[in-house]
Amino acid sequence: MISIAETLLDWYARHGRHDLPWRQTRDPYRLWLAEIMLQQTQVESAKPYYARFLQALPNWQALAAAPQDQVLALWSGLGYYARARNAQRAAQEVVTGFGGHFPDTLEDAVTLPGVGRSTAAAVLASAFGQRQAILDANARRVLIRSHAIDADPKAAATQQWLWTLASALTPEDAHGYNQAIQDLGAMICTPRQPRCPNCPLASRCMAHAQGRSHALPVTVNRPPKPQRCAFFLLVADMEGRILLEKRPDFGIWGGLWCLPQAAPDGGEFAILCNDTLQPLEDTPAVRQFLQEAWSRRLRLDLQLMALEDEQQHVFTHFQLRFRCAHARVLGSAVADSAATLRWYRPADALTQGLPTPIRRILRNLGGGR
Repeated sequence: MISIAETLLDWYARHGRHDLPWRQTRDPYRLWLAEIMLQQTQVESAKPYYARFLQALPNWQALAAAPQDQVLALWSGLGYYARARNAQRAAQEVVTGFGGHFPDTLEDAVTLPGVGRSTAAAVLASAFGQRQAILDANARRVLIRSHAIDADPKAAATQQWLWTLASALTPEDAHGYNQAIQDLGAMICTPRQPRCPNCPLASRCMAHAQGRSHALPVTVNRPPKPQRCAFFLLVADMEGRILLEKRPDFGIWGGLWCLPQAAPDGGEFAILCNDTLQPLEDTPAVRQFLQEAWSRRLRLDLQLMALEDEQQHVFTHFQLRFRCAHARVLGSAVADSAATLRWYRPADALTQGLPTPIRRILRNLGGGR
């Protein structure tokens, strides 16, 4: 019988996505960048970011030396911003620790920030022709269904078994095989509504034979995502500039520019907003507290004008519910000397590294006034 690898390579030769921009190169930097961007991001979403990023920062040295604000601005909208911060740190380590060359062993490659075993293996297989197995989400799903693995895919024992299986199936032409199994998972063996009649592995797929393709991988019931609440301040000065605040380098939206924030997470503010599972209320007491709290913290004489309707933004581990408060500065606003606060004209603000909800607010400036 023809091996799974031969079957996939034959299918890939005829149906694979050979036109993807990162499939046109064997350059480790470009391959690594694509792998980082494609972590938890769809191919079509990543394409324009990939092109813009390479145009601005075409190699390890350029990325390592770039201002963090530039890196985050290029990444803005792609999400999971720790990837961007880790990418720059990885580039700096490549330059300082590996002579400007991606390390050519799996042991060294996985020491780079943000580079796990599958990412490292993908680069080593494509850039250096090494026989390295991958286990990204697409490859994992193909293996689970083809072998009818009825276990929590995130469990350590399942992961260990899948790595063993992936390593055994990967041929010498790991570069082509890895791309083939990724494409099969993305195009045919999809998370929902897999196209089993079009699958080259249908005749040997155990899940398909058992009529369980839709049931695998196993979905494990996990607790609902916790909710967090916040108010964001959109304040304009007499010149029409808006105030942005740079977030700390760590945590959610680390290093990005954001509208000043207040969160009902304790003390007087929590009492005013009831509890965080209730709607973020628009009451005179809440408005007064917000106005006084922001005026005091930002050292501005503010007048709160309006509160937008509640919006939501979903993160991997929690759900954010927020409202945007519109305000104006009474009198003239002096540009704050702190590096974390800066006044921007709206068009200039949109060129910065911004979280997606904040970018959406700024693009709709007229709607909440």
